[in-house]
Amino acid sequence: MEWGSESAAVRRHRVGGERREGAAAAPPPEREARAQEPLVDGCSGGGRTRKRSPGGSGGASRGAGTGLSEVRAALGLALYLIALRTLVQLSLQQLVLRGAAGHRGEFDALQARDYLEHITSIGPRTTGSPENEILTVHYLLEQIKLIEVQSNSLHKISVDVQRPTGSFSIDFLGGFTSYYDNITNVVVKLEPRDGAQHAVLANCHFDSVANSPGASDDAVSCSVMLEVLRVLSTSSEALHHAVIFLFNGAEENVLQASHGFITQHPWASLIRAFINLEAAGVGGKELVFQTGPENPWLVQAYVSAAKHPFASVVAQEVFQSGIIPSDTDFRIYRDFGNIPGIDLAFIENGYIYHTKYDTADRILTDSIQRAGDNILAVLKHLATSDMLAAASKYRHGNMVFFDVLGLFVIAYPSRIGSIINYMVVMGVVLYLGKKFLQPKHKTGNYKKDFLCGLGITLISWFTSLVTVLIIAVFISLIGQSLSWYNHFYVSVCLYGTATVAKIILIHTLAKRFYYMNASDQYLGEVFFDISLFVHCCFLVTLTYQGLCSAFISAVWVAFPLLTKLCVHKDFKQHGAQGKFIAFYLLGMFIPYLYALYLIWAVFEMFTPILGRSGSEIPPDVVLASILAGCTMILSSYFINFIYLAKSTKKTMLTLTLVCAITFLLVCSGTFFPYSSNPANPKPKRVFLQHMTRTFHDLEGNAVKRDSGIWINGFDYTGISHITPHIPEINDSIRAHCEENAPLCGFPWYLPVHFLIRKNWYLPAPEVSPRNPPHFRLISKEQTPWDSLKLTFEATGPSHMSFYVRAHKGSTLSQWSLGNGTPVTSKGGDYFVFYSHGLQASAWQFWIEVQVSEEHPEGVVTVAIAAHYLSGEDKRSPQLDALKEKFPDWTFPSAWVCTYDLFVF
Repeated sequence: MEWGSESAAVRRHRVGGERREGAAAAPPPEREARAQEPLVDGCSGGGRTRKRSPGGSGGASRGAGTGLSEVRAALGLALYLIALRTLVQLSLQQLVLRGAAGHRGEFDALQARDYLEHITSIGPRTTGSPENEILTVHYLLEQIKLIEVQSNSLHKISVDVQRPTGSFSIDFLGGFTSYYDNITNVVVKLEPRDGAQHAVLANCHFDSVANSPGASDDAVSCSVMLEVLRVLSTSSEALHHAVIFLFNGAEENVLQASHGFITQHPWASLIRAFINLEAAGVGGKELVFQTGPENPWLVQAYVSAAKHPFASVVAQEVFQSGIIPSDTDFRIYRDFGNIPGIDLAFIENGYIYHTKYDTADRILTDSIQRAGDNILAVLKHLATSDMLAAASKYRHGNMVFFDVLGLFVIAYPSRIGSIINYMVVMGVVLYLGKKFLQPKHKTGNYKKDFLCGLGITLISWFTSLVTVLIIAVFISLIGQSLSWYNHFYVSVCLYGTATVAKIILIHTLAKRFYYMNASDQYLGEVFFDISLFVHCCFLVTLTYQGLCSAFISAVWVAFPLLTKLCVHKDFKQHGAQGKFIAFYLLGMFIPYLYALYLIWAVFEMFTPILGRSGSEIPPDVVLASILAGCTMILSSYFINFIYLAKSTKKTMLTLTLVCAITFLLVCSGTFFPYSSNPANPKPKRVFLQHMTRTFHDLEGNAVKRDSGIWINGFDYTGISHITPHIPEINDSIRAHCEENAPLCGFPWYLPVHFLIRKNWYLPAPEVSPRNPPHFRLISKEQTPWDSLKLTFEATGPSHMSFYVRAHKGSTLSQWSLGNGTPVTSKGGDYFVFYSHGLQASAWQFWIEVQVSEEHPEGVVTVAIAAHYLSGEDKRSPQLDALKEKFPDWTFPSAWVCTYDLFVF
């Protein structure tokens, strides 16, 4: 056969159609004349042409007029996806099965809610504040005492208030070191009357970020734990092992309290496994998003015991990849305690996470009941399990695990998953191999059509991604970012429709100019095979990389392949008729339903995060990329419908019109990103720090002193929406970076300077806290190994940050912090996060600088910032006045701080 001639398969489909339809299938004269014209073969290279024979193109061909109705196909697919999305939404709204609650031995959500309301009524609970260290601790101890009085004689309850001091380094946020002094942990041990040698840990934290009541993060978890403690202690069922409940008081200080417990508390040596209760949102379902490391028996314990399972190894691998700028106490127990565990978190409605809106009334009682049922069941299972005592014997291997619409969890060892995955791959190899290896006179140009179709598919995906990125970049440049933040479906109408329209356009052009006379049935089959091949490639890659998430690709290969084998005969005989479409969509039910289930979780997590991810990452570019990727996946097995349909003009016109109208509305600023709706607020986050800065030279003289309110917007839009309400905050007061000072000479609370480079500095009077910080050099000595050892002492509020920059020719070789090895942050400076509880002693520490040459301007620059996050010192008249000017759709978190820089 000549390279440019029509394939035998095409002729076979076309001739078969002519035989069935007789004279009625004869092509119109103009179509026949056009078919005789040479067609440039886009995949054959050079200047070759391929000629099509005259006539129709098969039983399901366009020429025969039996192709799919465009309107029916488009509406059918749209309704199919909407129906699946509705099922997903219904499964998410069903938190618990209705039934009697509050029976003896069962978790009582109303009692837990009572605990929650009492804790949140105390107000924001920052570490070191009386609200956190005294009022909350007193309430917890009071409730634990009442529980102890009610407990069954089978059990013994021990209570300890720990106040640890310590230091560690962590690679979170680019790397920094943490130091804590006299922070608070409330620890309760429930054990059999005769004691226990092994224990399972349940962890929550009762502290909150500044200016937030912290209902979901994490008072609700502590309330759940109190109620679980009550139920277990009153149970007449004996425990085999101890259950340790840690109510830690300094998690928001970057995991300090959990470090103090696991490295210093005497009960820590008993712990064989843990459950950590966290939040990245408010209410809804609590998701198991981390397990292990390894220890597959823990996943099996959750699967066996949890009443309302909601878990995904996909979430685990996404979270542990570092894409999400967050961390939990899970890391501390894993890295410093070498203990396996389960990490759970509420993920819905992250828009109000860490804001004033995180209140108890926004957490549904059903959410509390759901979490309580699960935690109680899993803890009881572990506390009576023989595996807990011998956990080290079962530590090897990872698990593939995922829930099915919250009804049950499927879990199996990753090695079994690999076998399943490669079996699925072999099925595809046999299916495609049969076609590729058939004699040429039977398959014609199938190989070439397959490879060209694969190229067309990849081009359609690439060009659609480029298209949405161009739109996203343009919208970012004109200052209309985050238009979808308060109206998520704006992003679907803008980026989703653009992706689909571009994919359809590319394939329509291919159908019109390359596959001009080919059988629709033949093309439909080729492009189905291409989609199957692409997903199979993903499956091989993910499995080879050892990712448990490869099970998704296995689902997206196995079910479509089985569907194809089931409908193949009917498709050959009757084409794309109603029966074929019904069975085809039914066969795709499971992969598409699960894909939409996961896609919901992706956007539920990432959309709110993009509103607090800093000024450097364009959120529209990120969201457009995610939407384009999801659209490509969802469209993959529907591409063949483009070739089966009579036309795509109306579909493309509709999609283009929706995209264009949405684009114009977005560009005109119609969709405001933020909302102050009491029922569903989506605020803009702004940090305000009223500070006084003092810069000292090598002789200790103050060479510069200024004061102002330092303003950081936590999203990409900066202050563009705020300036009309507060004209004095504009680009004329953009903060100037002090090049010779670490971290640009500003009092960063955490080292997020690389995420937020746009900030503003509004001049204001000096601050005068009643408890001013004191920082001094205690000693300066030359060591025998020719380094300079500087010892400092600092006193001040509960939160301080210490920054170090070594001058050229100098190196920070050692210090008394962390494990003794200095850890740099992004940019090369050193960052130390310090906090203390009540009645802490002065902070003394030393650094050692290795000097290779003389420096008349000193060898090191250090700075210390004091943050007043609670009490009267956190406020100033100017700060309060500025806060009042902010519109109600913002959440300005404000405090007072000082910054002092020294050169040595």
